[in-house]
Amino acid sequence: MSDVDKKDPQYKQIFLERFRKKLQSDKTGMSDLESFVELPEGITPVAASIGPIKRGSEPLPPWLKLNVPKGMTHRPRFNRIRRSMREKKLSTVCEEAKCPNIGECWGGGEDNGTATATIMVMGSHCTRGCRFCSVLTSRRPPPLDPDEPEKVAAAVHEMGVDYIVMTMVDRDDLPDGGASHVSRCIRTIKEQNPKLMLEALVGDFHGDLKVVEQLAATPLSVYAHNIECVERITPRVRDHRATYKQSLQTLEHVTKWTNGKMLTKSSIMLGLGEEEEEVRQTLRDLRTAGVSAVTLGQYLQPSRTRLKVSRYAHPKEFEMWEKEAMSMGFLYCASGPMVRSSYRAGEYYIKNIVKQRENAKGATTMEAVTAADAVAAGA
Repeated sequence: MSDVDKKDPQYKQIFLERFRKKLQSDKTGMSDLESFVELPEGITPVAASIGPIKRGSEPLPPWLKLNVPKGMTHRPRFNRIRRSMREKKLSTVCEEAKCPNIGECWGGGEDNGTATATIMVMGSHCTRGCRFCSVLTSRRPPPLDPDEPEKVAAAVHEMGVDYIVMTMVDRDDLPDGGASHVSRCIRTIKEQNPKLMLEALVGDFHGDLKVVEQLAATPLSVYAHNIECVERITPRVRDHRATYKQSLQTLEHVTKWTNGKMLTKSSIMLGLGEEEEEVRQTLRDLRTAGVSAVTLGQYLQPSRTRLKVSRYAHPKEFEMWEKEAMSMGFLYCASGPMVRSSYRAGEYYIKNIVKQRENAKGATTMEAVTAADAVAAGA
C-alpha cells in the first residue's frame, strides 16, 4: 500500500478493505495469509502444509496409561494418611509427584499388605537443579522448621503405617547439608514409633563421609541414596554437584562403616539415553559398592522444562533387569515401568531382610550378616 500514506486517517479502513478483496479473489483454495503474503519461490508455510502444530510430545505407550485406582477415598487408611499430612502441612512425594502407585502404597495395609508413605523433609525447595526433577529450586530456601521432627513423628504415628520412607531436599546452603536436622527427624520418629521400619532416602552431602556416618548411626532400617542414571549421562541429568562416583562412594561407605549391617538401596531411571550395557555396568557398580536393594523405573518428563524422554522401555526389558539384578546378588529388586524408588518399599520380603539384619546387629562379622540374609531369603 505504498500509494496510501500511513498517516492518512482512512489508512486502516483502506487496508482492511483491500485485504478482504484479496482473500475473496483467492483462487488457490486457501483462505489464509499464504495467498496474501508474497513468499519466496518454493517456500510454503509449515503450519499451512501440515495442519495443527504439534507440541513435541510422544503419546504414552499402553503400559503407561494407568490411572490412580478409584474408590481409594472411601478407604480408611488412605484417608487417614492424607488427612494427617494436610493437617500438619507436611509434604509427601506421593502426592506432589502425582504417583500412580499412591493407592497401592497408602492403602496396602487394608489388603494384608504393608501401608507405606513417603514424607519429604526440610521444605519444598531444593538447592540443586537436577534436570529430571520437578521439585522447586532455590539458592536460598526458607529456614528449616525447628518443630518439623515432632510434626513428622506425630503424623507418622497417626497414619498407622508399617513402613515409612523419609526423603529430603538438598540443602547445600546449610553447613552440614541439613544432616543434623534429618537425624533429629529419624530419632524422633523412632522414639514415638519404635516398631516402625524407617527408610531414609538422602542426598550425597557433597561426599562428606563424616556426615554420612552421622546418619548411618541413627536407628534407620534402610539407608537409600539414588544413583539415578548411568555414568555417561550423569553430567547432563543431575546437578553438577552430584556425581556418579560420589554416589557410589556414599553407598559403599555406609556398607563398610556399618560392617554390612545397614541395608543400602539405590534406584535407576530408564529412558534418559542410556545403553543396555551401561545399565548392566551400573548394576554391577552398585553391587560392588555393597548395595543390597535396587529399583528400576521409567523416567517420565514432569514438565516441559525438564529433560525429554528418550524412549519408553518395554515391560519385558524391566523383567530382564530384575532377573539380572537378582543373579548379580541383589537381595531385592523392584523393576517395572511405574516403579519408583520408594515403590512398595515395605513389602514383606524387604521387611524380612531388615528384621534379620537387625537381629544380627550384635554380630561383628560380615559372615553373620550374610547368614541373616540367607535366613531372610528362605522365609
